[in-house]
Amino acid sequence: MKTYFDHERLNVDQEAIAFCGWVGDLLNEITVKAAAKDQLDRASTSLPLNIAEGNGKFSDADRSRFLEIARGSALECAACLDVLVVRKLIATERIASAKEQLVRVVNMLMGMLKRFSERAEFLREDEGTYPNEYDHEHEQEHE
Repeated sequence: MKTYFDHERLNVDQEAIAFCGWVGDLLNEITVKAAAKDQLDRASTSLPLNIAEGNGKFSDADRSRFLEIARGSALECAACLDVLVVRKLIATERIASAKEQLVRVVNMLMGMLKRFSERAEFLREDEGTYPNEYDHEHEQEHE
């Protein structure tokens, strides 16, 4: 496919568009009305749209804002897929490759955000960020 715009050359945009197409096929298979189905449609559409808009921004802050929104949309898509599985509207096996694709998209977006945003390090939580209940109780004993 011929590219006309800069964002079309980005691997992350190509992955997001492919995921959006996969979602379209999936949504056609789900015949019942479900909020998670509608939300998946919106979030999967938002993903490449925000990548494109962010890539078109000149300032790093503007670009980062849209890439963060795209990242949020990718995470939202993953959650929607989980909801559809737990509600037994799709099988777990059906979403495995899509979730892997979303991981790739999120990783690429994180790479871009590390380049354009000073806040990128705060977008992902490490294990152990929050103290467990025992640590909290132990701290209070020593006060």
